[in-house]
Amino acid sequence: MTRKHVVFDIGGVLVDWQPHLAWQDQMGSPEAAHGFIDRIGFKSLNARADAGERFADLAQEIDDPKDRAHFGEYVALYTRTVVDAIPGTWAILDRLKEQDTRVHAITNWSAETWPEGLKAHPRLSEVFETLVVSGREGVIKPDPRIFHLLCDRAGIAPGDCVFIDDGPHNVNGARAVGMDGIHFTSPQALRSDLTQRGLL
Repeated sequence: MTRKHVVFDIGGVLVDWQPHLAWQDQMGSPEAAHGFIDRIGFKSLNARADAGERFADLAQEIDDPKDRAHFGEYVALYTRTVVDAIPGTWAILDRLKEQDTRVHAITNWSAETWPEGLKAHPRLSEVFETLVVSGREGVIKPDPRIFHLLCDRAGIAPGDCVFIDDGPHNVNGARAVGMDGIHFTSPQALRSDLTQRGLL
């Protein structure tokens, strides 16, 4: 039997990402920060940054000068958004590595904020055998190309991989290229899913 490789998503699986925390202090409340995020269409702008666009360029599309200035500060404030690790998932990752399971990662993450994320979680730079950061590649999950890119770099086939992600659309994208996919909902559920596959 071919040895399985485990491919992790990072944000929402290993690291808790809360973008409103970038602005919560200066705006005075979580509600104000969330309102700002909704008002500027942050989700769409951030996805474009994850695909390789620069935040300074994206900021120019925001009409209100104050909102534009706040958004332009995002990279500098980014470490506030990824303070917390998800310990239970890290424990699973460490157990897999102790068993000599090869672990990799594919993350939708801006090339500009990735170095800031590493300041908060430096292990991310060293724990994976193969790491694909979407913003560096100009392609994001669930595009089939990003899954094939990881496989090409790791020298493995999609069918050799178990892919873990908190986004069902990304899990479906992985399955579409031939990977086994696990929708992450909690460390406890992930442990059960991996145990059922004989990986823990």
